[in-house]
Amino acid sequence: MADETHRSDSEVELLELRVLDGPNRFFSRPAVKLEFVAPTPGAAAEVAASAGLAVRRLYVALGLPAPRVVSRRSTDDRRAVIAYPWRRRTIAQAIAAAASRLALRRSTDRRELPALRAMALGPLPHLPRPRVPVVAITGTNGKSTTTRLIAHIATRAGMRVGMTNSDGIFVAGKLVEAGDWTGFGGAARILAEPGVELAVLETARGGILLRGIGYGANDVGVVTNVSADHLGLQGIDTLDELAETKAAVVRMTKPAGWAVLNADDPRTWAMRRETRAHWYAFSMDPTSPHAERALEAGGRAAVLERGWLVLRRAEEPPVRVARASELPVALHGLARYNVANALAAAAACDALQLPTKAIAAGLRSFGADAAANPGRLNLFERDGIVVLIDFAHNEAGLEGLVTVSRGLAGTHRVRLAIGTAGDRTDELLHNLGRIGGGGADDLVICEKVHYLRGRDREDLNRLMRGGATEAGYRGEVPAYPSELAALEALLERADAGDVVAVMSHVERLEIFEWLASNGFEPIPPERLRDLVASAPEDQPPEDR
Repeated sequence: MADETHRSDSEVELLELRVLDGPNRFFSRPAVKLEFVAPTPGAAAEVAASAGLAVRRLYVALGLPAPRVVSRRSTDDRRAVIAYPWRRRTIAQAIAAAASRLALRRSTDRRELPALRAMALGPLPHLPRPRVPVVAITGTNGKSTTTRLIAHIATRAGMRVGMTNSDGIFVAGKLVEAGDWTGFGGAARILAEPGVELAVLETARGGILLRGIGYGANDVGVVTNVSADHLGLQGIDTLDELAETKAAVVRMTKPAGWAVLNADDPRTWAMRRETRAHWYAFSMDPTSPHAERALEAGGRAAVLERGWLVLRRAEEPPVRVARASELPVALHGLARYNVANALAAAAACDALQLPTKAIAAGLRSFGADAAANPGRLNLFERDGIVVLIDFAHNEAGLEGLVTVSRGLAGTHRVRLAIGTAGDRTDELLHNLGRIGGGGADDLVICEKVHYLRGRDREDLNRLMRGGATEAGYRGEVPAYPSELAALEALLERADAGDVVAVMSHVERLEIFEWLASNGFEPIPPERLRDLVASAPEDQPPEDR
């Protein structure tokens, strides 16, 4: 008998059934996700729709309230997702498995219902109830720096702070567990820590997608930006889908809390529509209409005005906090993206009702060195040659790295090593080469051989070289087998005044050790001021 729906269920497969234990891309509560895949466009979406109907039908048949079901399609229409919130874990997961079989026509209600009726409902969601204020920070770029800034400011203000980031779990400034703790487990660990007065939690895309966020609500949600990164992974193909994922942080912010949003980034600013919290805009533009909109709505704004970080409240005089030129983390204003991160941190701390003087003191005392902010704009020097080590893992990060390197080099050369993991899109890899080729005088590739993640090494290098050629780079772009090898090669041909910059993701500690053993020393604040003061005249005066 012909299939009247004109689809072949045999070609559709269940790609993933995932239980999310906390707030997530789809809901501000635990949920179950079903993802289907098919080679033919539209086929997976039809099966997913059938699975959604089956979920609701099974809940009703069991005498349980039918949940709300949401659906999503991939850009090529070959993958489709449904998700729904759960109240009891065991039965919710079992219903998801049964619904997938029903949708794929591999079972019937008559076969599935007896087993479901005999099944225990299972546990309720178990999420920590924060007993202290929680600040959650997400975004594509700047979230680690912003997290560390907020924790530093609050610590300087006298609070005992628990912090998670991609380097580990920190309590009162001390590392208690190394590793990437930007997901569910890191939050649980901090919120269970005795004596902590404030939790500052970096919240990464991966953790949100794989398990959800590890608690029910926060007091301040910060989103730094949304830019191209990790696309094509875990069902996220577009910037809008990435924004939907990161918006989980502000969807779960308490109504009395604050959503700190980058008003200069359209996708981030659009998240104001998804939060019940007050709006706190931050912007590099003192006349930002979005910042004004936040004030009109009874919110607040943090802006850069005549070189000052300024806090604004409706119908109150603006409050100057610190000059951008005073901020070591922003290389005294040269690193504009870290000025934006400082605005975000100042806004979050103001939302926590920390004194303005404490915010200013924290911003002025937080360095860009490897101790305060490892892997983020760490500067070293020997015999006039400057080495800059930075995480710069995507297009926006590399653009910032190139801008800072050119500012520090002046009329001298920028020698740059680019490279990233293999699980990036062809477009992103091409664009890394384009940005590097357009900004560097000497360009090489630093390979991450342990992070190819299924991609051919030569294919990855070919894409980056193609981008460099498109940008007008005419030299050879040699590849080196490691970040350290690329650094050594660039240093061999560097002269005094040159800046050697490396996108470092893998060998950060090895590079720091090598630099120390070869006579390179961290650049002290007074030397950094001299370097920034000699920046070219086309730098904006408020940022020099």
